[in-house]
This record gives sequence, structure tokens and C-alpha cells, in this order.
Amino acid sequence: MTSDRIWQPLVDELASRQRADRKAEFWLRDDDAVDPTPALDRLLDLTGEFAVPVTLAVIPALTDEKLVARLDEAPHATVAIHGWAHRNHAPEDQKKQELGPHRPREAVLDDLARGLSHVAGLHGARAVPMLVPPWNRIDAGLVSDLGSIGFAALSVYGPPKPASLAVINSNVDIMDWHGTRGCRDHGLLVQAIIAQLQHAFDSGEPVGLLTHHLVHDESAWLFLERLFTVTAQTEACAWLPIRTLIGRSAGKGK
Repeated sequence: MTSDRIWQPLVDELASRQRADRKAEFWLRDDDAVDPTPALDRLLDLTGEFAVPVTLAVIPALTDEKLVARLDEAPHATVAIHGWAHRNHAPEDQKKQELGPHRPREAVLDDLARGLSHVAGLHGARAVPMLVPPWNRIDAGLVSDLGSIGFAALSVYGPPKPASLAVINSNVDIMDWHGTRGCRDHGLLVQAIIAQLQHAFDSGEPVGLLTHHLVHDESAWLFLERLFTVTAQTEACAWLPIRTLIGRSAGKGK
């Protein structure tokens, strides 16, 4: 199937929305940022070219002023808190978790408070008080305490669950983690985006695109460039900053 045929269903979906005067909303979260790298440069250059706001989930224990200096040149980027050290504390027979029930609750919350303070201290107004748990997993019993240590939002993967703070989830992951570990098939990704857009009529959730710049293959970069090109060609699309989504969720009392 040619590239144009792969993307035509999304073009048609967006055209339908434009005729109905309804916006298709997107946001972009990219995980595991630590230092300036050629891959991060490529992500920031690409999103900057298309004026796409990007939220970088930064690993607090591993980052320092070098990332600050790079992001000073990328005003469209914000940073969220990606756990503390992205270290697995679960036994080998369980799925990886840093924020699971495997350590004392107080120790986990202390790590998260330290991570928020470190990232906010480095990045100032660029930092948003949103927690992105490593591996998109967090012990449900911790969520109610996040507000008390300064977090205003939580972002994992999949349908959001009710919580005491704003939940802004990603819902379309471009990577094939359990297969090639490269980009997923472009046609399947287009279908997933359309399905999420149609679901949004009822849920109000935007398409939350999840990327990992450090492991992108050329197919992943090509997919992003093509998606940004398609969405830039219509007034029916909006790529939203994370602060807008957090404010909207807070206003709804989530």
C-alpha cells in the first residue's frame, strides 16, 4: 500500500471534522529524556518545524543543567517528571515497576517529591507538575497522595481512571515494544488514531501520542513527519500544550 493510501483515511476523517466545525485534538508525550542527544535534537527540530508542543518525561536522578541549556533553545518543549531513577523494584516474575508496592510507601513518595523538586529547580517555568510513571505503572494506592507532594496531574497509558488529580493519558504508542521494537505499522497507527478521534466524540480525550526518541528507527521518524504534515494541512487539527489539558481537567473537577 502506498503512503498516500495509508494516510487517506485520516485525511478523510479530518476533512469530515472540518465540515462539521469540530476540532481534532492531539498532544505529544516523549519519554526518557535525560541529556542532549542527536535523537533529542531531531525530535525538537521536527516538532519545532511544525509548531507541535512536546512534553518530555525527564528522569530526575539522571539529568542536569545540560538538558536545561538545550531546552532553552526549544520554547515549544515542556518537561514532566518521569519517576525518580527509572529503576525497577519489582521481582523478576512481575512486570517492571519503580512506583509499585515493593518498597515502603514513604520511600516512594519521598523519591517522587525529590524528583519534582529537582526538575522544577532546574527548569523553572518549563516544568509542569505532572508525574509520568516509568513503564506507565503506578501503585493505585499512591495516586491519592500525589497532590500532597505537589503534583497536579498524572499521565500513564490507556483509558483514564478517576483520580484525585488531573489524568492526562497517552493512548497511541508508535513503538512495537513486543515485536520488532521499531515503529509500528503505519497503517495500523493511522487506524488507531482514527479510532481514538472517534472515541473522543464521547470521552473528550485528545489523541495522546507516545514516543521514545532514544529508540526511534527511521520508520518512526518518517511516521511523525508524515503525521505532522497531514495535521498541519487542515484547520480541523490542534496540537495542545500539556498545560492547556491540565487546566481543562482541573476545571472539570477531575
